[in-house]
Amino acid sequence: MMKRTLFLTALTMLLTACADKPKEKAAAPQTTVPVSTVSVATEIWPSVYEATGTVKARTSATIAARMMGYVREVKVQAGDRVREGQMLAVLDFRDLDVNARRAETARETIRTSFPEADSGVAAAKANLDLAQATFNRMQDLFTKKSISNQEFDEASARLKGAQASYEMARARRVQLDSRLAQAEQEVRAAEVNRSFAELTAPFAGIVTVKTVDPGSMASPGTPLFVIEREGGYRLEAAVEESRLTTVRPGQPVEVTLDSIDRQFAARVAEIIPAVDAATRSYIVKIDLPSVPGLRSGVFGRAAFPLGSHSVLSVPALAVTENGQLLSVLVADNGIAHTRLITLGRRDKDRAEVLSGLSAGDKVIYPAPAGVGDGTRVEVRP
Repeated sequence: MMKRTLFLTALTMLLTACADKPKEKAAAPQTTVPVSTVSVATEIWPSVYEATGTVKARTSATIAARMMGYVREVKVQAGDRVREGQMLAVLDFRDLDVNARRAETARETIRTSFPEADSGVAAAKANLDLAQATFNRMQDLFTKKSISNQEFDEASARLKGAQASYEMARARRVQLDSRLAQAEQEVRAAEVNRSFAELTAPFAGIVTVKTVDPGSMASPGTPLFVIEREGGYRLEAAVEESRLTTVRPGQPVEVTLDSIDRQFAARVAEIIPAVDAATRSYIVKIDLPSVPGLRSGVFGRAAFPLGSHSVLSVPALAVTENGQLLSVLVADNGIAHTRLITLGRRDKDRAEVLSGLSAGDKVIYPAPAGVGDGTRVEVRP
């Protein structure tokens, strides 16, 4: 009886435990997402060598003072557009004005001496003519023995004195001409020196640098302004010395300016073959077309064509960027898998794949929302 009771009790507890255990839910079947794919294929891309550089103005001028003096006025600011001959700054030129007025006064003084000198020449010429006529008469009388030797000698001496006076008067007149020419030179020199106090723009352009303010002391040779002519810019790219024989003037180049999001065709204008010993590179100057918003100092990249080569490529929009990681979704046996890849160059809407994919892989593109690693997919045309 005891054993039966224990058996019934154990059976009751077992049934109760079974009744309390929750029923497991059946796993829901995973949804299959229809996707489109593109096959990773080999393409022929042009081989290029890319060099970086800086945009600089084709024509620029550094404006410096040619004399020492305090800056009285500054008429432009950095960023202002100026026309040819426009005033940029004015130095204090009061001492130059004094010198110019002194030179002008000396010139006028000499000019007022001309009438007196001309009169002296005329008077000396008249005395010479009279002395010459008197000498001629005395010579005739002396030939006829009508006058004494003393009288003839006196007439001859008067003629020589008149000739000397005339030559002296003419010399004074010539000396005045020389003094006047020298005074004219001094006046012009004073005007030139005074013009040094006025700094003007040598051509129309834009002021990119201003290092002077009113009251500053300007010294000869110290840059005060830099002006660049608008519309003419070049990309000065640093090219490795090993590429010296592959770059030539007139060569077509593809230039990219990231800051203004522009890419355009250009040509090599000039090559500076001197190699920098520190960077082992030389400068190639590339003429750029007129582009709105282009300024000197902009970073640029130049792609020099070197032939062609085979690459694996995928649509650039198929690549997902997550920080420094690049990946694509690949369809394999009905499952989407994430593949980490390494990219090289980009060409328009395509990207070169350096690693992570093989020819024939099916890259999901475009990727529908919600599709990730492990998602069941159905590839449809």
